[in-house]
Parts: sequence; C-alpha cells; structure tokens
Amino acid sequence: MLVRRLKDAEKTDRKIVSEGWDSTRLLLRNDNMGFSFHITTIYRGAELHLHYQNHLESVYCVSGYGSIEDLATGEVHSIEPGTIYALDKHDKHILRADEEMKMACVFNPPLHGKEVHNAEGAYELDAEEVKD
Repeated sequence: MLVRRLKDAEKTDRKIVSEGWDSTRLLLRNDNMGFSFHITTIYRGAELHLHYQNHLESVYCVSGYGSIEDLATGEVHSIEPGTIYALDKHDKHILRADEEMKMACVFNPPLHGKEVHNAEGAYELDAEEVKD
C-alpha cells in the first residue's frame, strides 16, 4: 500500500515548476501502478499549447476556471470545478486559465517525475518506453 500526502510531496523533488504551471507527482512509474497521478496548478493567465503525442491524459478540475480548445475542431470547452476531459486521441489543444486552476491528472504511460513539456508541448519517452 502506498500512502502519500500532497502537502509533504510539495516539499520534495516530486514538485516540478515550469512556465505557467506546477505539478506535484504523487504517483510515478517507479510506483508500479501503470499510470501516474499528479495535482497540477495552472497559473492564472496561462495559455499552454500542448500535444501529448506519447501519453494519454485525463484531467479533473478541482478548482478554478478556464477553457480547453481542441485545435483539430476549433471547439472550445469551458472548464470549471467538476469538469473532466480526456485526451484520448493525443489531441493537440490549448489550455487557458482565467483564474488559477487545480487539476487532478492521470497519465498513461506513467511519467518518471522530472518531465517538462518539449517544444511541441509533449513529454518525451525514455529509451525503455520506446522499446515496449
């Protein structure tokens, strides 16, 4: 059984800070759950151009308001507490925060923990994952 507290994890190297967001990775690949689980804060005014080419992601909004734009269709969906979205087709999207948003995020395959977005808005796979 694994038990972790967000307030404790935020004080460790499990918290990654990048432009427009920070993410505390509560479950990672080495936890052997088959997915990773993060609590991510999207900063007010952030506009993140993302394209998770190597991962599937689902995101649940805990607090805050913003929107997600599907770049394939141009459709914009509002995000508010209680909203979930799933990037089931490696969707190119823009995430915008009208105010700070707290998001619960699940990634498959799981992240290792140090990842930040590359120039295309994706997380890279390591050599071991590429072979799988």
